[in-house]
Amino acid sequence: MTAEQITYLVFGIVLVIALIFDLGLLSKSSQTISTKKALTQTIFWVSLAVAFGVYVWFQDGKVIAIEYISAYLMEWSLSIDNIFVFILIFSFFGIRESHYARVLLIGILMAILLRIAFISVGIELVQRFDWILYVFGVFLVITGVKMFAANKDEEVKLEENFVYKILKKILPLTSEENGSHLTVVKNGKRFYTRIFVVIVMLATTDVIFAVDSIPAVFAISQKPLVIYTSNIFAVLGLRSLFFLLKGAVNKFSHLQQGIAIVLVFIGLKMLVVLFDIHVPVYISLIMIIVCLVTSILYSLQIAARQVEKEKENQELKD
Repeated sequence: MTAEQITYLVFGIVLVIALIFDLGLLSKSSQTISTKKALTQTIFWVSLAVAFGVYVWFQDGKVIAIEYISAYLMEWSLSIDNIFVFILIFSFFGIRESHYARVLLIGILMAILLRIAFISVGIELVQRFDWILYVFGVFLVITGVKMFAANKDEEVKLEENFVYKILKKILPLTSEENGSHLTVVKNGKRFYTRIFVVIVMLATTDVIFAVDSIPAVFAISQKPLVIYTSNIFAVLGLRSLFFLLKGAVNKFSHLQQGIAIVLVFIGLKMLVVLFDIHVPVYISLIMIIVCLVTSILYSLQIAARQVEKEKENQELKD
């Protein structure tokens, strides 16, 4: 076996064991996950992803390891936007909090399968048409600029969601929740519940976000090993991250700008290759870390100031 094949094998074994551990020991059906347990699971998945990066360093070399860590951080940070939309989806359909864990699990596993298909198509396109990388570069620059200037408070209208409209047209839906079941039979006819609709929307929403994130990973590395593993680790950690941040997403108000700067940088990194300028991969890693940490710290500072201001206003009223 080649070194890369051994790494894939180790990744598969680690993934299976981790899923069994996460689902068997840390999760139970119809259970509300506390912030403490969510923190434990988040640390578990992040530690596992980093440990795999260390393994890749020794097995496949430091360049691939740095590419992997950079790609993982990119995907992990972009997933926070997913969480904001996931919260809206659960709220819109009135799903009980006790069902969140199971619904997220199924939705995320579906999202992984869709991402694998999406990535496979992307790899095939890049291998056949080298110039498509420059298209990705332009796309990332435009996306980054739009993301930086976008209004975070703009209302998301789920009733106008394309996937939701399609589901309403092609499937018999019911507003009944019927516990955590995906379907219910009424008068001899099978109907699909809100739980089913939410699962589909979670999976497809993740893929929509992947339209931005996967080209960003291609900008960091074109190695299938890096692209597949970084994406899968980031998405698998999304469920615990959801429960950890669902009450504090608004505190990261300026993370969007940090990610936008990273996307513009990575897009330009792809485009300057046309002028025979090659940016070392460690520069990308440093840029990602600096932008994410700075935007998170700044967001938390702004949130703290806002809380202090609200307290002062309340004191003046009293």
